Amino acid sequence: MSNQTTHVATAPTSQRPDPVTTTVEQSRERPRLSARGVVAAYVALTKPRIIELLLVTTLPVMFLASHGLPKLGLAIATMLGGLLAAASANVFNCVIDADIDEKMRRTRRRPLPRHQVPRRSALIYGVVLGIVATVVLGFGTNWLSAVLALVANLFYVFVYSMLLKRRTWQNTIWGGIAGCFPPLIGWTAVTGHVGWEPLVLFLIIFFWTPPHTWALSFRYREDYKAVGVPMLPVVKEAPEVAIQILVYTVATVATSLVLWPVAHMGWIYGVVAVLAGAVFIVEAIQLLRRAKAGLRDALLKPMRLFHWSNTYLSVLFLSIAIDPLIHL
Repeated sequence: MSNQTTHVATAPTSQRPDPVTTTVEQSRERPRLSARGVVAAYVALTKPRIIELLLVTTLPVMFLASHGLPKLGLAIATMLGGLLAAASANVFNCVIDADIDEKMRRTRRRPLPRHQVPRRSALIYGVVLGIVATVVLGFGTNWLSAVLALVANLFYVFVYSMLLKRRTWQNTIWGGIAGCFPPLIGWTAVTGHVGWEPLVLFLIIFFWTPPHTWALSFRYREDYKAVGVPMLPVVKEAPEVAIQILVYTVATVATSLVLWPVAHMGWIYGVVAVLAGAVFIVEAIQLLRRAKAGLRDALLKPMRLFHWSNTYLSVLFLSIAIDPLIHL
């Protein structure tokens, strides 16, 4: 039997595909989505869970301003316009933060980091939502409410997302102003003017935002640190952050009690504000105790305060809606 040599043709090294490069390129290709998947991706860009909280602080104020049930058509126009305005702001935020969202555990599965939606399409989507929101509020309620929603949108995009978020630990304090506008929008939609009542509600949300956000930031401190976002738990030690949380929590509860005489609220609101506020303060004190005891990360249990802060705001504003109905 004669010896035969088998030659295997190989491509020059310079022509072989680099497995690492190929993997990266494939990961950046926009995946093929079904129609349902596309809709889900665009909905996810609007951050629906955040919108829910904003609407919770809008509709009850309309009950207060109406001294009872607001007109159905007015309520629908206000809620729809507010939803679209908040959705627009959140879409822009996703576009601006796409680079850091891709690196954070909490956000890396959002549509832009997963390349489910082109960046340009997301920008157009945000603009369209903002325009439609302004039109709906302008013609469905009044132009004061429309302007307030537009100002909140622009503040969130340009002041918080682009200017403050990556530059200062006070980003949450001042950037949170954008989230304080829903009570103003709900009130002006009914009355056509700004009053003391919505201004107090504005301040309640202003003081509530830092402890709510800093508690969540505790949970994702390493993520924020890795991407260079100076959230307070990243730049300060846990006990100092917990003290700040307690201070703002007390300010939130105190301001909620100011609404009682200013808006001539009844006993339902008073009981809810006192009891829910007491639990909120106790949770903040317990967080401070754990921080001073040297507990960190999961042992600090910051999400207890975060979840209760959501419950507190929802219950408080629910009582704002119910109280006028009981005292008709």
